[in-house]
Amino acid sequence: MCSHYQGIQQPQAYREAFNAEPPPSGGKEDMWPCYLGGFVRRHPHADVGDEAVPANEALIGQFGLVPHWADDLKLGRHTYNARSETVATKPSFRDAWRQARHCIIPAMAIYEPDWRSGKAIPTRISRADGQPMGIAGLWDQWKSPQGETVYSFTMLTVNADQHPLMNLFHKPTNEKRMVVILPPAQFDDWLVAPAHHSMEFLHAFPATELMTG
Repeated sequence: MCSHYQGIQQPQAYREAFNAEPPPSGGKEDMWPCYLGGFVRRHPHADVGDEAVPANEALIGQFGLVPHWADDLKLGRHTYNARSETVATKPSFRDAWRQARHCIIPAMAIYEPDWRSGKAIPTRISRADGQPMGIAGLWDQWKSPQGETVYSFTMLTVNADQHPLMNLFHKPTNEKRMVVILPPAQFDDWLVAPAHHSMEFLHAFPATELMTG
């Protein structure tokens, strides 16, 4: 599971990699659960035929999905990752999954603990070509008692027991997991995919296209 990643701060990276204008200020670069960071979704009015409306939009949201029925934002401490095997049935995620609220979380790197020495050593993992990662996620929105709308998001994960790189991380007794890093050619397809096609995108990113350090 991934609880720590390096968000993207460069406006041009949003435009070039994700076809979206950068989000309003307020997102952090060093991201942990319940921090505010950027995410990209399909613009809700992208299909109305107005050329002035962009296809995608980037927003600021909480890392840790908060469904509409939650009492407060603290639920995000436990909902920053969603398992692909159970996302359709878990109460926190199932509405966003069924409604295909797909998003992409831009990241320059993720961090995972390497336990091979017997101690947890945080390890930086990035794309080998130096390009931004586009992590598949789900988004939702929550309204505070004061009427404020808060967006939030979660990263989707898959099993990585057999992944040549990602199976090196986390404690030896734990199941190995990794976030779904989308190939750039699938970014737009993911954002518009209907719910019944969502699982088709949830695969492990090739180890040969990742690097540590």
